[in-house]
Parts: sequence; C-alpha cells; structure tokens
Amino acid sequence: MINKYKTHNCNELNIEHIDEKIILSGWLNSKRDHGSLLFLDLRDSTGLVQCVIDSDPNHKFELDFGGKINEEAAALIQEKCKNEESNRTETKDSNAVNPNFVASSKIRLESVVTIEGIVIKRNSEAINKKLATGEVEVKISRIKIESFSEQIPFQINDESGNYPEDLRLKYRFLDLRRKKVADNIKLRSKVVSFIRKEMTEGGFLEIQTPILTASSPEGARDYLVPSRLNPGKFYALPQAPQQFKQLLMVSGFDKYFQIAPCFRDEDLRADRSPEFYQLDLEMSFVEQEDVFTTVEPLLKSIFNKFGTKKTSTKNFERITYKDSILKYGSDKPDLRNPIIISEGTEIFKDSGFGIFARAIKDGQIIRAIPAPNCSSKPRSFFDKTIEFAIFNGAGGLAYIIFDENGVAKGPIAKFLSEEKLTLLKETAHLDSGDAVFFSCGKELEAAKIAGLVRTKLAEDLKLIDTSIYKFCWIIDFPMYEINSETGKIDFSHNPFSMPQGEMKTLKSEDPLKIKAYQYDIICNGIELSSGAIRNHKPEIMYKAFEIAGYDKEDVEREFGTMLNAFKYGAPPHGGIAPGIDRIIMLLADEPNIREVITFPMNGKAQDLLMDAPAKINPKNLSGLYIKSTFEEKNKEQ
Repeated sequence: MINKYKTHNCNELNIEHIDEKIILSGWLNSKRDHGSLLFLDLRDSTGLVQCVIDSDPNHKFELDFGGKINEEAAALIQEKCKNEESNRTETKDSNAVNPNFVASSKIRLESVVTIEGIVIKRNSEAINKKLATGEVEVKISRIKIESFSEQIPFQINDESGNYPEDLRLKYRFLDLRRKKVADNIKLRSKVVSFIRKEMTEGGFLEIQTPILTASSPEGARDYLVPSRLNPGKFYALPQAPQQFKQLLMVSGFDKYFQIAPCFRDEDLRADRSPEFYQLDLEMSFVEQEDVFTTVEPLLKSIFNKFGTKKTSTKNFERITYKDSILKYGSDKPDLRNPIIISEGTEIFKDSGFGIFARAIKDGQIIRAIPAPNCSSKPRSFFDKTIEFAIFNGAGGLAYIIFDENGVAKGPIAKFLSEEKLTLLKETAHLDSGDAVFFSCGKELEAAKIAGLVRTKLAEDLKLIDTSIYKFCWIIDFPMYEINSETGKIDFSHNPFSMPQGEMKTLKSEDPLKIKAYQYDIICNGIELSSGAIRNHKPEIMYKAFEIAGYDKEDVEREFGTMLNAFKYGAPPHGGIAPGIDRIIMLLADEPNIREVITFPMNGKAQDLLMDAPAKINPKNLSGLYIKSTFEEKNKEQ
C-alpha cells in the first residue's frame, strides 16, 4: 500500500532500502535525546524502526503540527521550546540548535506521526540485532503530527506488563498496542484462519446458529435477554450451540462446524471467561473413535504449527475417568508431572494407625502421593505441604520418609509392619530416599486433596517438563453422580450423552455405575474440550432424564423441539467443542485467558472499558416490563 501516509511498513526497512526516500506512519514509541542527535522510535502494527534528527541548524527538516485540530498542543510545545531557547541565552550557550529539533523532542509518546526521510545505514556499533530493522535508520526530513496523545496511564513500550490488571483493561485499547498483547491477538487470528481452512478441506460446512435462543439446563447459569415484543418472556444467550448442532444432524448436514460464541454466567478463574469461543463441530454416523481420529490430527497440526514446544506424534493417551481420579487426583491431569498417586486404603486397613483405620471402617479411603528424593528435606518442607493441604480443605496429611538406606521414618511409620511397608513401597513405586504423603477422606475429597498435593510437590521439586505439550483423552465418564446439595441423582457431565449399553443399561444397572460415551481433551492440565456421542433416541432420553428426576413433561418442556425432531429420523451422531481461547492461551504460554481475548472482562465479570454491566434508564426497563428491586432491597437492609 502506497499513499500519503506510507510507502512502507516499519518492519520492512533493511539495507536494500538505503538511500531510498520513504514515508512511514505510526505511533511514537520512545525518544532518546543525545544532545546533538534525537532518536525517535516509530511503531506501527508490523514492528519498529529507529528515526533520527540532527540538532545542526543546517539539517533542514519540516515540522508540521497537523492543522487547527492540534493548535493547542502545538502552542504548548512551542512555549516549551521558547523557554528552552531562553535558558540557552541566559547561560550563554553558544551552540545553535535547530528549533524544530527542540520541538520534536517535546512530542509526547504515543502521538501518531507521519515521517518522511531517507534510509541510511547505522554505524556498526549501533546495529541492533534484536530488531528486523536493526541495520538501518531513517534520517528525518519531515514530521507531521497526525494526532497528539495525552499523558498515557502506563508505558506502552514496557513489555513487563507489571501494571494493575484493572488499569490495563480500562485502557485496553492502549494495552493492545503492547507487542506481547498484540502478538497474542495476531496469533489468535492466524489459528482461527488455519482451523477454518482445515475444517473446510475436511468436508465440514461452516454454519452459524442463533445467539438469541431459549434457556436450557446445561450446567451453568444463562445470560438472559428480555423480549420487548413478548412481554414477560426472555431469550437466553447460548451456553453452547448444543441443540442446534444436533438439529443440523437431523437436518442431514453430516459435518458441521463453527467458531461459536458461548456465554455462561459462572464464577471466573484463570482459564474461564463469561464470553468465550469454541470450535464447535458435530458429525453424523460416527462412533467415539471417529471423533478422536478427526480431532487429534487437527490439534497436532495447530500445536506443531503455532506452538513453541514439542508435541508428541503418538496418539493421545486414553485414560478412564476412574483411573484419572485415582492416579492424578483430577479429571484434568497434567501428564508432564511424573508423580503418580496410588491406592493406600488396604495398607492402612486394620493397621495400628487408629485415625486411618477408623476412617476406613467409616467408608473413607487413603491416597498415597510420592515425593521423590525428599527424605533429606527439612521438617519445614513437610510442614508447609501439610499446611497447604489444610488450607485447601483437608483435615491434614500424614507422611512417611524412607531414608537413603530404605528405613521408614516419620510420625506414622511405627504403625505399619515391615510387610505393610514393603507393600507400600511396591504400590507407590518408592525408592530409598523418597517420601510419601497420605490423604484421607471420602473418595472424591481424598482424590482432590491428593491431586492438589501432587501438583504442589511437582512445582516445588521442579519436576514438570515445561518444554512439551502433553495431551490425553479422558473417557468413560460416569453418566450420573450424587448432587452434593440435594443428595439426589443428577447428570455428572452432559445430559445429551448416550449411555454405554443404551436402554438395557439404564433399566438394569445401578445409575451410579453407568458410564456414558463422554470424553474430554486435556492438555498440560487444562481442559480444552468436552464432547460426547449423543443420545438420539427419544425413548432413551426420556429414561435417562427420568433417572435424574425429570418427568416426561419436564423433558418435553425443556427439550421439546429436539425430541420432536428425533421422532422424524435422527442419525447417530457425536461431536466435540475445543475452546479457542484455551488453545491460544497454551500456544501463547499465558497463565490467564484474559491475555488472549481482545476485549476481556475482569475477574468480576466487568467490562471496565465499556463500563458494563451498567444501570439502565428506568424508561428503558419499563418498555420491557421489568423493574429493578436491587436498590430497594439495599435500602431495606
């Protein structure tokens, strides 16, 4: 692109352009006044180039303040220049200075300027190998100030990013100018484009589904939108296009995808945002393995092409939900962590350690968490690990140390026989010099604490290999679980999943033992995606929901459209929906998902840039037949 603003982008200039007259436009990134030389670093969306002005009055260049719109700022700069010249006279400084040199040095950072000049070669000692343009610079003949900047709230050229997050989000348009943040957004664009290309070439149709839809019990709270034309009724923003993509399968579209916006009103964390995007895909006439063989190559291609770490060429490891909870204390295992949790219940059953023995009789379990090469660690190491467990809800942790000679030591070692100690070493794969911690509680409680301790130990001992991406599938999820709040049977994962064994299993098995065709993709301890082979048979859906406490009328009210569609010939189908934001977060090696979202909300689900959510004018609410009672309640209190 060549116009009055630029003949080149900033990062294009190199030794091949020496002696060329060029025009550049961008933001003033930094200034360095070396007395006789003024260096201005100009930045555009492509990169950075150094420009230079000579203070010699014979170095003629034009300074254009950009017309009336900038007159006030120009006057301020000119006043500063007059003061500087006055100081020179008073101090009898005989060095004449180009007045435009002084004026240029007063232009605030992040002002937008157009620079004309000639490309020259840098002195050998001034070459910057870190810059694409590091061998050249631009000798300025003209500067036009397109737009003055006010004093910026934080430094754009400071890549540390050590500023309060809320400040960064309030001025997100400035934060996006920072190279690191901008690179994340550019990466996101490239990945999404790549995904679209790969999916289209794979025979998938990109189809958009509605944003304003009906509320559906899918696990999280809905964001609701009142309807003006239908008083008292509400739309819901989609938590996922779940029903629509299944309806597309019924419609005969065998392979569907979209980069789908999703909205969930739930508590936030580092890898969760109220508004997010996922690669939503669905296929007809497939089994679980077909989904795996479709998604694995795509993810491998993405991470190999855009990632900075090694990705295994092998198939993703398949781990059952049961084994994942046992070995890793989580259904989102970080396989970079070599520590494997083991069963410890039998070792302490009928042992002399009364606390564990009594707990086991009450139906609780024991999990053993190895701590490699920790026998020589000070007492404080063990105390801090116990404190960590207590902070996260455990009653405490027990531990045993095996010294360099293999002798068991520690507070509870004396309660286990030599036979039990040998069994412990075999079960937990312990060597001399290792230690082992024990969590005790109900199955999921003990597993959770064991998983957290496993992660902490690996971090403290620096056991995690940060140079690789480790993927796995978690399969064979339980269809049902006991709701901790109600004490009743509830869906544990996705209510639209097909139970393994279909109707026969639903009629004959203990609901808590039924497995579903549900699966998750995990990478480095982060859940990238959930998916399932869907329940496409109305009679099985009625039965599945009946077990979870829904009668036929409930099911028809909540899912009537989909059920009705299934009555007209529904193919077997299944799919998955990898999270775009989480993929980018891993590729960019960012600890927080907000770093890869262009305009994110903060941890309180607030958009500080646009000041949302915000109070609404009562007139607007009355048109929607809605009245806010929030302030009235506060007054009553």
